[in-house]
Amino acid sequence: MIGRVFPPPDAAKVPEIIVVFWVVKILTTAGGEATSDFLKTWGNIGGGGTEVALFAIALVVQFGTRRYRALAYWSLAYAIAISGTGISDFLHLDVKIPYAGTTLLWAVVLAVIFWTWHHREGTLSIHSITTQTREAFYWATVFATFALGTALGDFTATALGLGYLASGILFAVLILIPALARWRLGLNEIAAFWLAYVVTRPLGASFADYISKPRHTSGIGFGDGPTALVFTAAVLIFVAYLAIARPDIQRAAGAPALRDSNVNPSDQA
Repeated sequence: MIGRVFPPPDAAKVPEIIVVFWVVKILTTAGGEATSDFLKTWGNIGGGGTEVALFAIALVVQFGTRRYRALAYWSLAYAIAISGTGISDFLHLDVKIPYAGTTLLWAVVLAVIFWTWHHREGTLSIHSITTQTREAFYWATVFATFALGTALGDFTATALGLGYLASGILFAVLILIPALARWRLGLNEIAAFWLAYVVTRPLGASFADYISKPRHTSGIGFGDGPTALVFTAAVLIFVAYLAIARPDIQRAAGAPALRDSNVNPSDQA
């Protein structure tokens, strides 16, 4: 179905993992949290409709490219950060599922996506994203991680009563664990990447909430709108750098996977 609408990739569709990647990822999670919270003031129809529209446009742009393009990639990541927050918050605020429940729900969804992806493709490596099927699995995973991270961050800050700043500090410590486990315990590179990737969401969102939310909810009261603008501007600056300097282009070694989508490339992340 995807192949009938969008052109097949001719190179990797995701960036190489460098330091700037993690910086932009955390800024994106923070900006998405604040933007989604601001859009909630437009109501479920206005705000939710805007989130769906942003997601649909960014999805078409990203799948319409044949190789990684920084602007297309990060536009979709940002749109998912916004819509993932919106859906997770909708399940809590409107459907009345407690934060523990939404956290568990999205954890199960993420586990199912990971299992299905690995069962079908034999790898979860970001260096294998050279077919449309793998790209679809990748973005489904990204969406689930954003929704899970939103629920998890709200759970620690609100349900556990830690507040936004303490939650942010907690996740800042937790994000170091996969790197340390990789370095000292030999944790699989792919597992370390995805564990860290999941934690970036509650990390960025917790600090965004700390900056934007009122003081009586443990924030400093900067406001959702201004916070969203600041983080969006920061993301644009870094993405412009990536688009111009292109330090995050993957090596062409993954290209042979294009010739046969059933051949599994190296499991290196």
